[in-house]
Amino acid sequence: MKPSHAVFRQSQLYALMAVVFMGLSGCAASHRDFGYIPSDSALAEIVVGVDSRESLSESLGAPSVSGVLDDNSYYYVKSKMRYFGALRPKEIEREVLAISFTDAGLVQNVERFSLQDGQIVTLSRRVTESSVTNNTFLRQLLGNIGRFSPEGF
Repeated sequence: MKPSHAVFRQSQLYALMAVVFMGLSGCAASHRDFGYIPSDSALAEIVVGVDSRESLSESLGAPSVSGVLDDNSYYYVKSKMRYFGALRPKEIEREVLAISFTDAGLVQNVERFSLQDGQIVTLSRRVTESSVTNNTFLRQLLGNIGRFSPEGF
């Protein structure tokens, strides 16, 4: 039989090894998928010049994004993110399917892009042009006194 001191030392070693292995398992990379891209077989069924927005929405499903300035495009976006410990998530894969339409609403073009194909494109900006230059809020507020007309009410 081993002395109690040796048993205690061995249990401490096992506990330390368990803590180290649990800590290392927390640093394993994980991946998450976001978005949706229709399958190649579903895309093969699209007929350019024949299919319309409605038929595409029924066969492929709703797009991730439609045209920003006009409604002449559908965009299906799929991305894969890599999470590693406490580091910032990194996008390792992105695929964009862009389907553009004619003015009559028929499919004009089907294009597919990946992360390697292009640059970062800003889809949304929260910056607007302002006609106000170098005016403080108080100056703007006081400047509007007397500019009201009875027709405005």
